[in-house]
Amino acid sequence: MDDTLQLHVLDLEVPVLTGIYSEETHLPQPLRISVRVDLECPRRFASDTPLSASKNYMDLKHAATSALPEGQHFTLVEAVADHICETLFVQDRRVKRVSVDIVKVAIAEAGESIGISLTRHRP
Repeated sequence: MDDTLQLHVLDLEVPVLTGIYSEETHLPQPLRISVRVDLECPRRFASDTPLSASKNYMDLKHAATSALPEGQHFTLVEAVADHICETLFVQDRRVKRVSVDIVKVAIAEAGESIGISLTRHRP
């Protein structure tokens, strides 16, 4: 079994144009996005191991925020998650698996989390 390092950025609140109903399609909706990436890793991490042995967490944040095309409408939040996965696969060949959780904040009525989880493995 291969060793795997999992990095994560959780609970980013991101305004995204998404939805199928007319009231959803004109203004960005707040989505709570969490991203987890499984990365190939070295056998050990010594105290002087360089960043290149891991991955910058900000790459995950970028994939879920500024890498989403501004002004593009995503009919489904699943397409938003797919875009995030593809961005991370293209960004770094060591990424083996990406999991994205998206909660549609605006449709919660009593603080519940309503949304999707998508996991993609490197093709």
